[in-house]
Amino acid sequence: MAGGGNGGGGNVGGCKEEEQDGVSVHSPCKAPLSSASSLPQEQSQVELELRLLEALERYPPAKLRGIHRHFVLYGLMEHLRRSFDRHFSADEVLQLLDRFYNLDMLKPDEDESEILNQEEDFSLPPSYFVKEEL
Repeated sequence: MAGGGNGGGGNVGGCKEEEQDGVSVHSPCKAPLSSASSLPQEQSQVELELRLLEALERYPPAKLRGIHRHFVLYGLMEHLRRSFDRHFSADEVLQLLDRFYNLDMLKPDEDESEILNQEEDFSLPPSYFVKEEL
């Protein structure tokens, strides 16, 4: 493959070497600079999506709807942080998830938030006091 990187007009020799290495005859000898420079970014994007899908095995998106949604989101953030050794914000993770799922469907219902915000005084059941008296 060393002959294909000359950058001059003599790419024919490079093609023959690449053909011997198992690359298809129809593939280009040298990628244009514009696509070559965007290749690492595309690869990192694919890698990011793959790591997110791996994390979804442990933290299913259906749980983003319930009372555990913050824990699931944090778990996804931590999985990505460990995979890429950089911090991911909750917004970044939600943007990634939005590519695969309709997150509007996962927003909490108003009824659910009302139930969770209801306060009720705690009292022991009457049967507890009956047992103590005996």
